[in-house]
Amino acid sequence: MHGGTTAGAHAWRSGRRGSMPSVALAALGTNPALSAHVSRAARRQRSPLAPAARGLVYTGRHCATLKSALFSRAMIQTNDITGLILAGGRGSRMGGVDKGLQNFQGMPLALHALMRLSPQVGVTMINANRNLAAYESMGVDVWPDDMADFAGPLAGLAAGLSRCETAYLVTVPCDCPRFPLDMVARLAQALSEQDADIAMVATSENGQIRTQPVFCLLKASLLASLLEFLRSGQRKIDAWTAQHRCIEVVFDDAQAFAGANTLSELQQLAP
Repeated sequence: MHGGTTAGAHAWRSGRRGSMPSVALAALGTNPALSAHVSRAARRQRSPLAPAARGLVYTGRHCATLKSALFSRAMIQTNDITGLILAGGRGSRMGGVDKGLQNFQGMPLALHALMRLSPQVGVTMINANRNLAAYESMGVDVWPDDMADFAGPLAGLAAGLSRCETAYLVTVPCDCPRFPLDMVARLAQALSEQDADIAMVATSENGQIRTQPVFCLLKASLLASLLEFLRSGQRKIDAWTAQHRCIEVVFDDAQAFAGANTLSELQQLAP
């Protein structure tokens, strides 16, 4: 087992970049309902325009300018987004176990997250700090933190941004197996339309809005800012995102973002 690692840690690689891992494909084959949802989500991602831009009729002398603006800002392309699954925590509230490897409906939690995220992005990778071979078997790149001692989600984000080869990165936690299959598309549309640096999920429940900062889409160009923030000794996500143009995208189904911080919560996750 591996603990937190220092700079220079290498990736564990397997499979083709940008493709669904073979182990995940095999799991999809045993779950027709999820397979159908993933297929529909994948088909939606092929459209170059956001739903708001489809079917519009352009008239007038500025038609070309308007059409160009819609094409350039209506939707960030799927292949321009890298997905990062955050599985590098201590799992303290779960008794110190590796949360991403805990079983849920016959598969590790991290694999559920991988199967839901992969159709929504161009390439996917995992941030983990122990049991690297187990995560590597899921068929994607695995990157440990570049900081020691389980430094928190921002350290995992920094590890992902440092290896991100696309213009955008989206993060999800490893313990949430039900996040929406259109989550990334909605975050991308909002980020583009509002010219933001970060688009963060917020959930609405009983009239209350609650931010979910580990579900976020951000520009890869924010790496330098994040590294400077971490070098200053700061670790709080909200304090860093407040330095940038950050918007919230509200999702009505709060249960879709329910996670498992304890073994009891894992048992209570909806089937």
